Amino acid sequence: MSPTLDRQEAQRLAEAYADLILRLAYTYCGHTQDAQDICQTVFLKLLEKAPAFQSPEHEKAWIIRTTANACKDLLKSHWRKTSVPLEAAAAVPAPQAEEGSLLAAVNQLPPPYRAVIYLYYYEGYSAKEIARLLGSNPATVSTRLRRGRARLKALLEQEGYE
Repeated sequence: MSPTLDRQEAQRLAEAYADLILRLAYTYCGHTQDAQDICQTVFLKLLEKAPAFQSPEHEKAWIIRTTANACKDLLKSHWRKTSVPLEAAAAVPAPQAEEGSLLAAVNQLPPPYRAVIYLYYYEGYSAKEIARLLGSNPATVSTRLRRGRARLKALLEQEGYE
C-alpha cells in the first residue's frame, strides 16, 4: 500500500503551492485550462506518492520539477499536436447537403447506417477501421454497410435515381 498524505498536510501543500504551480504551468502552456489541469495532475502525484521531503527547499524543488515535467508531457502529447481549440473549429461551417444530392440521401438514413456509410464512402475508412473507431464489431459494421446500401438504394429509387 502506498503512503498517503493526511487532509491537513494536503491542505497545507495546496495553500502553499497552488499559485506557483498554476503560474509555472501557464508560462509553459499559455492556457488557463491547461494550467489548471497540470495543477490537478501535480497534486494527484503528490497525494499518491506522498514523498518524504528532506527540507522545505526539497519539497518546493520536487513540486517545480513535477510541474515542469507534466507541462512538457502535455506539450509533446499526440493529442496536443493533433487538436485545435474549440473556437477554431467553430469557425469552420458544417457541410450542407444540397437538396437531391447523394449526401442528402445519406443523411436521411437512420444514424447507425448513416455513420458507417459516411465513414466508409466519404472518409475512406475500412470496415475494420470503422469498427475500431465506433467501438463495434467488424461484422456489425459490414452488416450495417450492406443494410445501409440497400436503404440508400431504395431512397434513391424513390427520388427517381437509377
